[in-house]
Amino acid sequence: MSGITPSQTVGPYFKYGLTPGNDYQWNDAFGNDLVTPDVSGERIRIVGRVFDGDGKEITDSMLEIWQADGQGRFADPQDARSLPNAAFRGFGRCGTDSKGAYSFHTIKPGPVAGPREQQAPHILLAVFARGMTRQAQTRIYFEDEAANAKDPILALVPAERRTTLIAVREPGDIATYRFDVHLQGDLETVFFDL
Repeated sequence: MSGITPSQTVGPYFKYGLTPGNDYQWNDAFGNDLVTPDVSGERIRIVGRVFDGDGKEITDSMLEIWQADGQGRFADPQDARSLPNAAFRGFGRCGTDSKGAYSFHTIKPGPVAGPREQQAPHILLAVFARGMTRQAQTRIYFEDEAANAKDPILALVPAERRTTLIAVREPGDIATYRFDVHLQGDLETVFFDL
């Protein structure tokens, strides 16, 4: 008998194995709080929700971020500049809750050196969700950064779609930026084919 073999997808996830929280014993190797005691820079929160193509919240997705420190340096062996923030790794992971919401506590990254031009402060974001065979990758830029106007990667995105990559600052005492992710539909976030 022959037929089509079912494809594998990247979700749903077993919460106890991939995302930290209060429900299970956890090793703090990674989580949604990236701030370390020695980190310098503006402390921020990034909050948002993940939506499917019908505008419904995805309650079992997982998000990973990777970012530079406040001076634009990555905790990576390829970045040979000295890292004063020795414990800051710039990597975080969290799952969405019953309302499709997620949050990260981190620092605002500095401008990042690019191959030709300096890039505006941004955070790399990977989204894993049910029904997807690969993670979707995008960037989070910040609405209050003048450097966005000259960012070489942002310039590659059609002007009418750039707002899907911009986190909006919310009012309040704590610097909080909202970045909702739409996997499909009219509001679909721009994703990069890497």
